[in-house]
Amino acid sequence: MAGNDRIVVVGSGPAGSRAAETLYRAGCRNLTLISEAPASGGQIYRRQPAGFKRPPASLYGDDAAKALRLHDAFDALAGEIDYRPNTLVWNIFEGAVHTSDASGTDRVEFDRLVLSTGAMDRIIPIPGWTLPGVFTLGGSQIALKNQACSIGRAVVFAGTGPLLYLVAYQYAKAGANVVAVLDSASYADKVRGAARMARMPRMLLRGLAYRRYLSRKRIMLREGVRLRSIEGGDSVQGIHFSAGGRDAFVPCDAVGLGFGLSPEMQLAEIAGCRTRFDADNRQWVVAHDGQGRAGDGIYVAGDGSAIGGADVAELAGERAALALLADIGLPGPKARLRQIERDLGQLAAFRKGVETSFPFPAGWIGEAPDETILCRCENVTFGEVRAAIDRFEPQEVNRLKALARPGMGRCQGRVCGPVLAELLSATTGKALDQVGKLRGQGPVKPISYGRTCGQADPQVDAWMRAGEKRDGDDQGF
Repeated sequence: MAGNDRIVVVGSGPAGSRAAETLYRAGCRNLTLISEAPASGGQIYRRQPAGFKRPPASLYGDDAAKALRLHDAFDALAGEIDYRPNTLVWNIFEGAVHTSDASGTDRVEFDRLVLSTGAMDRIIPIPGWTLPGVFTLGGSQIALKNQACSIGRAVVFAGTGPLLYLVAYQYAKAGANVVAVLDSASYADKVRGAARMARMPRMLLRGLAYRRYLSRKRIMLREGVRLRSIEGGDSVQGIHFSAGGRDAFVPCDAVGLGFGLSPEMQLAEIAGCRTRFDADNRQWVVAHDGQGRAGDGIYVAGDGSAIGGADVAELAGERAALALLADIGLPGPKARLRQIERDLGQLAAFRKGVETSFPFPAGWIGEAPDETILCRCENVTFGEVRAAIDRFEPQEVNRLKALARPGMGRCQGRVCGPVLAELLSATTGKALDQVGKLRGQGPVKPISYGRTCGQADPQVDAWMRAGEKRDGDDQGF
């Protein structure tokens, strides 16, 4: 029977949770949901640890009702399916996802696979960004949501994007000492994007309310900022920036840094999905048919395929599940599909306004000082990468990785890969899409040797043997 297809959903954020709920309600019982997180909700609706008693309004603000609705729906589902939290999917190979958890490795076969892998912070390295006390905006938010902790006693949030103001607001609302918010986007950028964002006035007014709250708290707000450096020795002591033709220094002991988000699409690539270049955002995203179909039996949804936010992710998760159901002979109601498309269209227009209002300052990368660390995992500087480009004249980013070693460390190029491509583009004059991107490869994150090869795990041995057939000059574990 079609409804007995083995279905695996990866990720338990808004997209994965809604996809799994839709599939189960339609009668799919051979359903496994695998999540690296200890509980559902994703980053946006992250749950507090057991024993914490903060009210939902303090965790999620105006989105508390959405968060609780998603949590409650998932909790009702979790006991009815094969739910595997705290589990890393580190590879997809021969019709199965390969996982690692506290007990070891496992292999879960599938007929259909839904990937809702979420996103991560997008970073531009500046001098001092590797100092203790520098966090991503997402990391700063995790500290506050998960443990009710501030990243410092005097915090500066810097970068650009809606998350910049949201995290600053959440910290200030919680009573933390937010010293300044430094936004690379200018006031003129925001004016250009306002018309599209005004199509969803409630969301626009919410963002303006965050900014107004920060102003009332007398927190320094600066737009059109160029971040120069984060200063300190063993810890952060302050941040240098310029704005309006003037240089300034703000003392602080912690910095939250971020320039938007990047899709976590390594698993989609390994599964054989195609990617496409999004010129407006200067990043690669997963290509699909408009319904979430991204390959033979592979479906994608949420920020792991392209950045859209929590509301888009939830709708896209349901849409991908409905596409899967149609493919196995269990089509959903057409009226619901039409409503999803209308809602997603409206959100897409709003998103275009956001992207216009908070452009990615790519030009900073080509101007970064030589001594600035580009790849913190391998401690490779901009100067070392520039020297490799001058000497060997690579035309593609994976070749540059092999020559200079950025992207070969623990994060597997998640942080430095996009920066490396931007630098190669700026140095050679080639278009960004022409220099390519670092290829996704397993293991997508570090896994314990003791749980894999050290135990002579047959699934890992098979994968390793297959890997010997691939070009090994850019494997870089």
